[in-house]
Amino acid sequence: MPGKLKSQIFEVGLLDKYHLFIPEEIFRPFAEAKQSRVKINASHKSKSIEFYAAVKKDKNTDDYKFMFSKEKQKQLGLLLNDYFKLQLFEDTSKYGVDMSEELSAVFDSEAEAFKVFESLTKGKQRSIIYAIARFKNSQTRIDKALVVCENLRRGNLNTYTILKQQ
Repeated sequence: MPGKLKSQIFEVGLLDKYHLFIPEEIFRPFAEAKQSRVKINASHKSKSIEFYAAVKKDKNTDDYKFMFSKEKQKQLGLLLNDYFKLQLFEDTSKYGVDMSEELSAVFDSEAEAFKVFESLTKGKQRSIIYAIARFKNSQTRIDKALVVCENLRRGNLNTYTILKQQ
């Protein structure tokens, strides 16, 4: 079921290397609904990407901000001081990020590891999902997901070593 909250499309500028600022009036409905994680659609010229982000209030202003990685900037073809369009949506995903098909399939066959995964904090779950998703090759994602499951079953919950075979 799609979320009810969504912003209007608005223009932002890449004014800092790693953050994007959202005007308070745009983010207010999300803040009032206690939605700190959002799904974002960003577009520039003919390019468009979707991703999830944690939005935090800026300590110096009434605006809100989120991390905007160099990778995402590159995907949109942005340069410093470029302006582009954003739209925010309520995050209705289970983990605050989309799980790869490969990790999901491995968890389907690894019930014990999945049970451990489900007991982790949302942040640790996202770290594992991101760690698997960063691999471009599908077979590598499967292989790493199997290693993660093995480590989860063994009780290795350290997100820095969970991708390493023991």
